[in-house]
Amino acid sequence: MSSVDEILEPFWRKGRDFLNVRYAIMGGAMSWISEHNLVSAISNAGGFGVIAGGAMPPEILKKEIEATFSLTKNNFGVNLITMHPQLDELIDVCIETKVGHVILAGGIPTAQAIKKLKDAGIKVMCFAPALVLAKRLVKSGADALILEGTEAGGHIGPVATNILVQEILPHIKDVPVFVAGGIGSGEMMAAFLALGAAGCQLGTRFVCANECIAHPNFKKAFIKANARDAVPTVQIDARFPVIPVRAISNAGTRRFMDFQMETIQKYQRGELELKEAQMAIEHFWGGALRRAVIEGDVENGSLMAGQSVGLVKEEKPVSDIVNELVSQAANALSEWKKR
Repeated sequence: MSSVDEILEPFWRKGRDFLNVRYAIMGGAMSWISEHNLVSAISNAGGFGVIAGGAMPPEILKKEIEATFSLTKNNFGVNLITMHPQLDELIDVCIETKVGHVILAGGIPTAQAIKKLKDAGIKVMCFAPALVLAKRLVKSGADALILEGTEAGGHIGPVATNILVQEILPHIKDVPVFVAGGIGSGEMMAAFLALGAAGCQLGTRFVCANECIAHPNFKKAFIKANARDAVPTVQIDARFPVIPVRAISNAGTRRFMDFQMETIQKYQRGELELKEAQMAIEHFWGGALRRAVIEGDVENGSLMAGQSVGLVKEEKPVSDIVNELVSQAANALSEWKKR
């Protein structure tokens, strides 16, 4: 065990043991980005890669899991969205392929979904947006929790990471608790570990890894962006709900505001039913993330990114990113101990 490992071991032992990895660093599940290449690279670097299975049909998820197994012997997990219409089939795929960990995201999972996974020997992780829900999830059988603040990229909640940590972390002792949202440095990881977190999850920081398949234009947009550029989508009318999505502002973001107004006006003129108008707004971003990530249309596509995007300065291998984070965290903890 290296000196860096020795410094960090007392702080994230619970997280390391739970994930069965060298470093309790989870990769955030990012659609179109967190696929077998990036996921296996994170796991091979000693972290815990996570496949973004949310938008995948069962047959594609199975191929992604098998491809990841072919590239790494280390542990990784699968993130599933609870609102997916084929959630049961996706769970079956995870059971069939013997995935060790599943993260249930995008809503509060049912006790039945948690039980089905646990009965198959799979460890279940859930996102906890409030203390009362954190306690409920643990009672329902969640093996670990993730606290993700509004600084994160993609779909976000309304509460900042540091508030969630203060509200929930001191009161949940029975299961490991990981922290996510706005983390881009090892020093920040060290702060949460010192407060009792079992580990941390980072997404935005891994977008500009060499192993990430994102289009060069997408990566360049991240490297150029500042924290203030990653903003949440705005809802114009309460009758037409918008799930907030944090992304780098571009022409597509501005077009979404205009589209909401146009759609609402069509409803008011009787050209659309309420449900039709709501669905049109909800589906506006359909395919927009793929346009940016895969096709490189960074003007009209969706540039989902957390506020830590301002800390992404260059493209480099996943192993370098992980080693830098670990070194920074160990140095910070060592300095705090000296003081």
